[in-house]
Amino acid sequence: MALSGEEVIALVRMALKEDLGRGDITTQSIVPATARTTAHMVAREPMTVAGLEMAELTFRELSAAVHITRHATDGEAVERGRKLLVLSGPTGPILTAERVALNFVQRLSGVATLTAQYVAAVKGTQAQILDTRKTTPLLRRLEKYAVACGGGKNHRMSLDDLILIKDNHVAALAGESSKPIQLAVRRARQADAYTKIEVEADTLDQVREAVEAGANIVLLDNMTVGMLKEAVAIVKGRAKTEASGGVNLDSVRSIAETGVDFISVGALTHSARSVDIALDFDEGGTKTNPDV
Repeated sequence: MALSGEEVIALVRMALKEDLGRGDITTQSIVPATARTTAHMVAREPMTVAGLEMAELTFRELSAAVHITRHATDGEAVERGRKLLVLSGPTGPILTAERVALNFVQRLSGVATLTAQYVAAVKGTQAQILDTRKTTPLLRRLEKYAVACGGGKNHRMSLDDLILIKDNHVAALAGESSKPIQLAVRRARQADAYTKIEVEADTLDQVREAVEAGANIVLLDNMTVGMLKEAVAIVKGRAKTEASGGVNLDSVRSIAETGVDFISVGALTHSARSVDIALDFDEGGTKTNPDV
Protein backbone atom coordinates (compact mmCIF):
# COMPACT_ATOMS: atom_id res chain seq x y z
CA MET A 1 0.00 0.00 0.00
CA ALA A 2 1.50 3.33 -1.09
CA LEU A 3 1.07 6.64 0.67
CA SER A 4 0.11 9.71 -1.33
CA GLY A 5 2.32 12.77 -1.13
CA GLU A 6 -0.42 15.14 0.00
CA GLU A 7 -1.59 13.05 2.94
CA VAL A 8 1.97 12.44 4.13
CA ILE A 9 2.86 16.14 4.00
CA ALA A 10 -0.34 17.03 5.85
CA LEU A 11 0.50 14.58 8.65
CA VAL A 12 4.07 15.86 8.86
CA ARG A 13 2.87 19.44 9.16
CA MET A 14 0.35 18.57 11.88
CA ALA A 15 3.01 16.66 13.82
CA LEU A 16 5.47 19.54 13.58
CA LYS A 17 2.82 22.04 14.64
CA GLU A 18 2.03 19.89 17.67
CA ASP A 19 5.70 19.67 18.66
CA LEU A 20 6.86 23.21 17.88
CA GLY A 21 4.30 25.27 19.74
CA ARG A 22 5.63 28.84 19.53
CA GLY A 23 8.99 27.54 18.29
CA ASP A 24 12.07 25.60 19.36
CA ILE A 25 13.24 28.12 21.93
CA THR A 26 16.20 25.97 23.04
CA THR A 27 17.76 25.63 19.60
CA GLN A 28 16.95 29.23 18.69
CA SER A 29 18.64 30.42 21.87
CA ILE A 30 21.93 28.52 21.68
CA VAL A 31 22.62 27.36 18.11
CA PRO A 32 23.89 29.95 15.57
CA ALA A 33 21.78 30.19 12.44
CA THR A 34 24.93 29.61 10.40
CA ALA A 35 25.79 26.30 12.10
CA ARG A 36 26.09 23.23 9.87
CA THR A 37 26.24 19.58 10.92
CA THR A 38 26.14 15.93 9.85
CA ALA A 39 23.92 13.45 11.68
CA HIS A 40 23.16 9.74 11.33
CA MET A 41 19.84 8.01 11.99
CA VAL A 42 20.87 4.62 13.39
CA ALA A 43 19.00 1.43 14.33
CA ARG A 44 19.86 0.46 17.89
CA GLU A 45 18.26 -2.98 17.59
CA PRO A 46 17.36 -5.39 14.77
CA MET A 47 14.17 -4.27 13.01
CA THR A 48 12.14 -4.08 9.84
CA VAL A 49 12.21 -0.50 8.63
CA ALA A 50 9.20 1.66 7.81
CA GLY A 51 8.58 5.39 7.67
CA LEU A 52 11.79 6.79 6.22
CA GLU A 53 9.85 8.99 3.82
CA MET A 54 8.07 10.53 6.80
CA ALA A 55 11.41 11.35 8.40
CA GLU A 56 12.83 12.87 5.24
CA LEU A 57 9.78 15.08 4.71
CA THR A 58 9.91 16.19 8.35
CA PHE A 59 13.47 17.47 8.04
CA ARG A 60 12.86 19.05 4.63
CA GLU A 61 9.68 20.73 5.80
CA LEU A 62 11.83 22.84 8.11
CA SER A 63 14.68 23.36 5.63
CA ALA A 64 15.08 22.47 1.98
CA ALA A 65 18.82 22.82 2.57
CA VAL A 66 19.01 19.56 4.55
CA HIS A 67 20.69 16.94 2.34
CA ILE A 68 19.57 13.37 3.07
CA THR A 69 21.04 10.07 1.91
CA ARG A 70 19.16 6.81 2.52
CA HIS A 71 21.13 3.79 3.68
CA ALA A 72 18.09 1.51 4.04
CA THR A 73 14.68 1.06 2.46
CA ASP A 74 11.21 0.61 3.91
CA GLY A 75 10.47 -3.10 4.30
CA GLU A 76 14.14 -4.02 4.75
CA ALA A 77 15.28 -6.04 7.74
CA VAL A 78 18.33 -4.37 9.26
CA GLU A 79 20.75 -5.27 12.02
CA ARG A 80 21.64 -3.31 15.14
CA GLY A 81 23.97 -0.42 14.32
CA ARG A 82 22.77 -0.02 10.72
CA LYS A 83 22.62 3.54 9.41
CA LEU A 84 19.18 4.38 8.06
CA LEU A 85 19.68 7.98 6.99
CA VAL A 86 22.61 10.40 6.85
CA LEU A 87 21.73 14.09 7.07
CA SER A 88 23.89 17.13 6.45
CA GLY A 89 22.99 20.79 6.45
CA PRO A 90 21.82 23.53 8.81
CA THR A 91 22.01 22.39 12.42
CA GLY A 92 18.92 24.22 13.70
CA PRO A 93 16.29 22.55 11.50
CA ILE A 94 17.85 19.13 12.05
CA LEU A 95 17.67 19.57 15.82
CA THR A 96 14.13 20.93 15.72
CA ALA A 97 12.79 18.14 13.47
CA GLU A 98 14.65 15.35 15.28
CA ARG A 99 11.93 14.14 17.65
CA VAL A 100 9.07 14.20 15.16
CA ALA A 101 11.16 12.39 12.55
CA LEU A 102 12.23 9.74 15.05
CA ASN A 103 8.69 9.30 16.36
CA PHE A 104 7.44 8.47 12.88
CA VAL A 105 10.19 5.97 12.10
CA GLN A 106 10.24 4.36 15.55
CA ARG A 107 6.47 3.84 15.60
CA LEU A 108 6.12 2.60 12.02
CA SER A 109 9.21 0.40 12.19
CA GLY A 110 7.79 -1.10 15.38
CA VAL A 111 4.60 -2.07 13.54
CA ALA A 112 6.59 -3.44 10.59
CA THR A 113 8.91 -5.40 12.88
CA LEU A 114 6.08 -7.04 14.81
CA THR A 115 4.27 -7.85 11.57
CA ALA A 116 7.39 -9.48 10.14
CA GLN A 117 7.60 -11.70 13.24
CA TYR A 118 4.04 -12.92 12.68
CA VAL A 119 4.65 -13.46 8.97
CA ALA A 120 7.77 -15.50 9.76
CA ALA A 121 5.85 -17.56 12.31
CA VAL A 122 3.34 -18.82 9.71
CA LYS A 123 5.83 -19.32 6.87
CA GLY A 124 5.16 -22.54 4.98
CA THR A 125 1.40 -22.48 5.63
CA GLN A 126 -1.26 -20.99 3.37
CA ALA A 127 -2.32 -18.46 6.00
CA GLN A 128 -1.80 -14.75 5.40
CA ILE A 129 -1.46 -12.24 8.24
CA LEU A 130 -4.03 -9.43 8.18
CA ASP A 131 -4.26 -6.19 10.11
CA THR A 132 -7.48 -4.72 11.54
CA ARG A 133 -9.10 -1.31 12.08
CA LYS A 134 -7.67 -1.21 15.62
CA THR A 135 -5.37 1.65 14.68
CA THR A 136 -4.38 5.00 16.14
CA PRO A 137 -6.99 7.59 15.10
CA LEU A 138 -5.84 9.57 12.03
CA LEU A 139 -2.74 7.37 11.60
CA ARG A 140 -4.47 4.37 10.02
CA ARG A 141 -2.91 4.74 6.57
CA LEU A 142 0.57 5.06 8.07
CA GLU A 143 0.14 2.05 10.34
CA LYS A 144 -1.35 -0.10 7.60
CA TYR A 145 1.50 0.96 5.33
CA ALA A 146 3.89 -0.27 8.02
CA VAL A 147 2.03 -3.61 8.18
CA ALA A 148 2.59 -3.99 4.44
CA CYS A 149 6.29 -3.17 4.93
CA GLY A 150 6.44 -6.07 7.38
CA GLY A 151 4.91 -8.49 4.89
CA GLY A 152 1.35 -8.43 6.20
CA LYS A 153 -1.83 -7.80 4.21
CA ASN A 154 -4.24 -4.94 4.73
CA HIS A 155 -7.81 -5.78 5.70
CA ARG A 156 -10.46 -3.06 5.53
CA MET A 157 -9.05 0.45 5.32
CA SER A 158 -12.51 1.83 6.08
CA LEU A 159 -16.07 0.61 6.51
CA ASP A 160 -16.84 0.90 2.80
CA ASP A 161 -14.19 -1.62 1.69
CA LEU A 162 -16.09 -4.78 2.62
CA ILE A 163 -19.47 -5.80 4.00
CA LEU A 164 -18.56 -7.36 7.35
CA ILE A 165 -21.56 -8.70 9.25
CA LYS A 166 -20.46 -8.97 12.88
CA ASP A 167 -22.10 -10.40 15.99
CA ASN A 168 -23.87 -7.17 16.91
CA HIS A 169 -25.34 -6.89 13.41
CA VAL A 170 -26.68 -10.43 13.80
CA ALA A 171 -28.01 -9.65 17.27
CA ALA A 172 -29.85 -6.64 15.89
CA LEU A 173 -31.72 -8.90 13.48
CA ALA A 174 -32.38 -11.79 15.86
CA GLY A 175 -35.92 -10.61 16.58
CA GLU A 176 -36.82 -10.68 12.89
CA SER A 177 -35.71 -14.18 11.94
CA SER A 178 -34.61 -17.50 13.36
CA LYS A 179 -31.77 -17.35 10.82
CA PRO A 180 -30.48 -13.81 11.22
CA ILE A 181 -27.23 -14.48 9.35
CA GLN A 182 -29.11 -15.56 6.23
CA LEU A 183 -31.34 -12.50 6.55
CA ALA A 184 -28.31 -10.21 6.90
CA VAL A 185 -26.53 -11.71 3.89
CA ARG A 186 -29.68 -11.51 1.75
CA ARG A 187 -30.22 -7.84 2.61
CA ALA A 188 -26.55 -7.07 1.98
CA ARG A 189 -26.71 -8.72 -1.45
CA GLN A 190 -29.83 -6.77 -2.33
CA ALA A 191 -28.17 -3.51 -1.33
CA ASP A 192 -24.83 -4.24 -3.02
CA ALA A 193 -24.45 -7.06 -5.52
CA TYR A 194 -20.71 -6.57 -6.08
CA THR A 195 -18.93 -6.04 -2.76
CA LYS A 196 -17.69 -9.16 -0.97
CA ILE A 197 -19.49 -10.21 2.18
CA GLU A 198 -17.77 -11.49 5.30
CA VAL A 199 -19.72 -12.97 8.21
CA GLU A 200 -18.47 -13.35 11.77
CA ALA A 201 -19.22 -16.75 13.30
CA ASP A 202 -18.79 -17.64 16.97
CA THR A 203 -20.12 -21.19 16.65
CA LEU A 204 -19.93 -24.01 14.13
CA ASP A 205 -23.68 -23.69 13.52
CA GLN A 206 -23.11 -20.07 12.52
CA VAL A 207 -20.32 -21.21 10.19
CA ARG A 208 -22.80 -23.52 8.44
CA GLU A 209 -25.41 -20.78 8.23
CA ALA A 210 -22.90 -18.27 6.82
CA VAL A 211 -21.70 -20.66 4.11
CA GLU A 212 -25.24 -21.67 3.18
CA ALA A 213 -26.17 -17.99 2.95
CA GLY A 214 -23.39 -17.44 0.40
CA ALA A 215 -20.84 -15.49 2.42
CA ASN A 216 -17.54 -14.95 0.60
CA ILE A 217 -15.50 -15.03 3.81
CA VAL A 218 -16.27 -16.52 7.22
CA LEU A 219 -14.65 -14.85 10.21
CA LEU A 220 -13.98 -17.53 12.83
CA ASP A 221 -13.99 -15.55 16.04
CA ASN A 222 -12.24 -16.72 19.22
CA MET A 223 -12.38 -20.39 18.27
CA THR A 224 -10.11 -23.05 19.66
CA VAL A 225 -7.68 -24.81 17.33
CA GLY A 226 -9.99 -27.83 17.32
CA MET A 227 -12.99 -25.70 16.36
CA LEU A 228 -10.99 -23.97 13.64
CA LYS A 229 -10.16 -27.33 12.07
CA GLU A 230 -13.83 -28.31 12.15
CA ALA A 231 -14.85 -24.97 10.67
CA VAL A 232 -12.39 -25.31 7.79
CA ALA A 233 -13.81 -28.78 7.11
CA ILE A 234 -17.36 -27.43 7.14
CA VAL A 235 -16.52 -24.63 4.71
CA LYS A 236 -14.74 -27.02 2.31
CA GLY A 237 -13.37 -24.23 0.16
CA ARG A 238 -16.79 -22.71 -0.55
CA ALA A 239 -15.61 -19.50 1.14
CA LYS A 240 -12.40 -18.09 2.51
CA THR A 241 -11.80 -18.45 6.24
CA GLU A 242 -10.32 -15.91 8.64
CA ALA A 243 -9.29 -16.70 12.22
CA SER A 244 -9.47 -13.85 14.69
CA GLY A 245 -9.39 -13.17 18.40
CA GLY A 246 -6.63 -13.59 20.97
CA VAL A 247 -3.94 -14.34 18.41
CA ASN A 248 -0.36 -13.99 19.63
CA LEU A 249 3.09 -15.11 18.53
CA ASP A 250 2.86 -18.27 20.62
CA SER A 251 -0.45 -19.38 19.10
CA VAL A 252 -0.34 -18.10 15.53
CA ARG A 253 1.52 -21.09 14.08
CA SER A 254 -0.96 -23.65 15.41
CA ILE A 255 -3.81 -21.48 14.13
CA ALA A 256 -2.23 -21.29 10.68
CA GLU A 257 -1.82 -25.07 10.57
CA THR A 258 -5.60 -25.54 10.83
CA GLY A 259 -5.86 -24.54 7.16
CA VAL A 260 -7.43 -21.09 7.53
CA ASP A 261 -6.77 -18.63 4.73
CA PHE A 262 -6.25 -15.52 6.86
CA ILE A 263 -5.35 -14.65 10.45
CA SER A 264 -6.24 -11.14 11.59
CA VAL A 265 -4.08 -9.69 14.37
CA GLY A 266 -5.14 -6.50 16.10
CA ALA A 267 -1.88 -6.42 18.04
CA LEU A 268 0.03 -5.45 14.89
CA THR A 269 -1.20 -1.90 15.25
CA HIS A 270 -2.61 -1.53 18.76
CA SER A 271 0.21 -3.21 20.68
CA ALA A 272 3.41 -2.84 18.67
CA ARG A 273 6.15 -1.12 20.66
CA SER A 274 8.28 1.63 19.15
CA VAL A 275 11.72 0.35 18.25
CA ASP A 276 14.97 1.99 19.36
CA ILE A 277 16.37 4.41 16.79
CA ALA A 278 18.76 7.28 17.46
CA LEU A 279 19.90 10.40 15.66
CA ASP A 280 23.62 10.71 16.35
CA PHE A 281 25.48 13.93 15.54
CA ASP A 282 29.09 13.66 14.41
CA GLU A 283 31.36 14.63 17.29
CA GLY A 284 32.94 17.94 16.41
CA GLY A 285 30.92 17.89 13.21
CA THR A 286 28.95 21.06 13.87
CA LYS A 287 30.58 24.00 12.11
CA THR A 288 29.70 27.66 11.85
CA ASN A 289 29.94 29.11 8.36
CA PRO A 290 30.78 32.83 8.62
CA ASP A 291 29.86 33.36 4.98
CA VAL A 292 26.22 32.33 5.45
